[in-house]
Amino acid sequence: MRIVLAGGGTGGSVSPLLAIAQELKKQLPEAEFLFIGTREGIPEKKLARMYTIPFKSIFSGKLRRYVSIRNIIDPFFIFVGLIQSFFIILQFKPHTILSAGGFVAVPVAWAGWLLHIPTFIHQQDIVPGLANKLLAPIAKKITVSAEASLKDFPKKKTVVTGNPVRVHVLQGNKERAFEIFNLEESLPTVLVIGGGSGALPINTFIAQIIPNLTQFCQVIHITGKDKQCNNVTIKQFNNYHQYEFLKTDIAHAYAIADVVISRAGMGVLTELAVLGKPTIIVPIPDSHQENNASYFSENKAALVLDQKTVTPKILFNTIQSLLSSDEKRAVLSLNILKLGNPDAAKNIAEMVLSAASRPSTQLS
Repeated sequence: MRIVLAGGGTGGSVSPLLAIAQELKKQLPEAEFLFIGTREGIPEKKLARMYTIPFKSIFSGKLRRYVSIRNIIDPFFIFVGLIQSFFIILQFKPHTILSAGGFVAVPVAWAGWLLHIPTFIHQQDIVPGLANKLLAPIAKKITVSAEASLKDFPKKKTVVTGNPVRVHVLQGNKERAFEIFNLEESLPTVLVIGGGSGALPINTFIAQIIPNLTQFCQVIHITGKDKQCNNVTIKQFNNYHQYEFLKTDIAHAYAIADVVISRAGMGVLTELAVLGKPTIIVPIPDSHQENNASYFSENKAALVLDQKTVTPKILFNTIQSLLSSDEKRAVLSLNILKLGNPDAAKNIAEMVLSAASRPSTQLS
């Protein structure tokens, strides 16, 4: 069985695809994969390489719902991407295409539709992006992370599965974390993670409170590429550990974290949910992340801070309050666990395999 994975632009739309690919490979060892991403696709290319999945890039464009000069240029790139996808699919001869959003998936799925290749799309975020809205009419099956998203897609072909989580994320080890990050066993640990590309505003807040924060806890801070905190003073604190990016070691960082500060991409929130981690969410203002954050807040599964009104002092007090209360952390942990489904990748993989086994799918 040959499967195309299509998505990218951010790591968020890549992680669930890789989780599904892992499960498909587990159930069908002879399965072959090809990842199609953007020409500038640093997150998807890196992640695909980690999983030894061949990668091909195409031109792609984004259909913006606001005035931009790129709205004139990008339709041309989408058309070129469609032609490129057409020939890639003809050469690879996939049995199915999997997408979890991202504008690069649109020309790939359209080309697959023209060639009678069934497409499965997964909706991570609570509110669907334009890419998945465009693909919904041609999709064979649509899976969603939460019931709140059911209303946005055709009922007959939409299923709630939860959001897939990569297997290695669940295999962290606290003892290894102490060694890898040079941590103290006597101190609680705060993990700060700003999503696949980092979060400069969060980094700035953390830099201002590190002197006081490291008096009662230790911090693992994943800043994102080119968004490091370059203040020499904060780097001198023994309990502060800064990294641009963590690959497989992120599992150990999750395992040791007593509290996590995060953006509100559904990919990372799902990982935290499956692991039951007490979480403070700072969503990107005026974006789909606010809807994700509201979903977790309404379920009392995380504390949410508004980037527009939060101050370093408020962030510091929130962290301190959470670390000082076993009861608060236990309640958040219990509630966030209810929003995660460790079997999501397995459920989606079984749907794909079931559909592929039917003659009516017109597989090549």
